[in-house]
Amino acid sequence: MRFLPWLSALLLLLAACSHAQSAPAPAVAQVVAEPAPPAPPAAAPEPVAARPPSELLPVSTYFDYDTSELTPAARAALQDFFDQAQARPDQDVRIEGNCDERGTTEYNLALGQRRADAAKKYLEDLGLDPARVSTISNGKERPRATGSDEAAWKENRRDDLIPTSKKVNVSSAADPASN
Repeated sequence: MRFLPWLSALLLLLAACSHAQSAPAPAVAQVVAEPAPPAPPAAAPEPVAARPPSELLPVSTYFDYDTSELTPAARAALQDFFDQAQARPDQDVRIEGNCDERGTTEYNLALGQRRADAAKKYLEDLGLDPARVSTISNGKERPRATGSDEAAWKENRRDDLIPTSKKVNVSSAADPASN
């Protein structure tokens, strides 16, 4: 009961504060600058010739001894090459299969061809147009590394993916009668 007068005074004070209050005193006059006129629209930029996509670079993929099975690293390299090739439809690719196995010339040519064909099939499965890809086997004829040790042999068990220009039928371009 002793707190009742205090509580009543507090409630009256809160009730008085909850009612609308008078407007604040007017602020000191401020100088307001006129808004600047909108800037004229910028002139359209000069057209820039479209830059050709970045150059398609040669790539090598490597194989284990005596196999044409693609390794995970070879698949990753082929995926990167495919991504670049999609941006450059003006370029074809030649896949050169190479090997340095200790077999006959015929065996090495056949193994190099199987390796090139494996890379071609992988690129086609990714969606590259088969007409853009050609294959050839070099067998042991074009070694990158010379030597008779594992490091040299490993370097030579590879496919080289080489960008080429689109094939142009020269006879039809030169002979208007053939068009």
